[in-house]
Amino acid sequence: MAKLGKRTRAAREAFAGKENVTVEEAVELIKANATAKFDETVEIALNLGVDPRHADQMVRGVVSLPNGTGKTVRVAVFARGPKADEATAAGADIVGAEDLMETIQGGTIEFDRCIATPDMMPIVGRLGKILGPRNLMPNPKVGTVTMDVKAAVEAAKGGEVQFKAEKAGVVHCGVGKASFDAAKLSENIRAFVDAVQKAKPTGAKGTYMKKVSLSSTMGPGVSVSVDSATGN
Repeated sequence: MAKLGKRTRAAREAFAGKENVTVEEAVELIKANATAKFDETVEIALNLGVDPRHADQMVRGVVSLPNGTGKTVRVAVFARGPKADEATAAGADIVGAEDLMETIQGGTIEFDRCIATPDMMPIVGRLGKILGPRNLMPNPKVGTVTMDVKAAVEAAKGGEVQFKAEKAGVVHCGVGKASFDAAKLSENIRAFVDAVQKAKPTGAKGTYMKKVSLSSTMGPGVSVSVDSATGN
């Protein structure tokens, strides 16, 4: 077994015996032990009582975190003409049509969010097998297929995050940086949990939100009281 480093051992000792703590306690614990040489991302994972293989149990949505993510989001936009100009003016990092499709098909994906005008979807549709597994496929349900590319680009740049349940019914997302003020991190966490609560699908049976856990990029996880996370 690989020997644990001093920092890892210290973090695990600090987290030992800490279960179902409040959001505030979890945030303080994570901030105190996020000692990497970079500003670690605070990540949340929600275990949901759904099976996303069934269409009526799929959980997906979008939420604007009140205090942003602390991450620079690179945005690509599929658009032509005036809409392409609008996207560029709004701050999109990459704008194109067939040329952008060919770049992606060639294996170059230098963006975190992909937006498209509706008329571009026949082109974007060819990229489903590439963008879909990366959760980058534009979708009208989360506002990334739209004629209002200015608003979509600004939202993506301003702290809007998308979420989607994976096979095991887990939703995870970065909700800020360890350098954030504790109160701002807690506010982001509750905003994210609230959005996932509101996205509860019609086919969900039994307990919907089973477990909430938080961690930093390099740190161990800590389970959070569902009641604390949901504000109950």
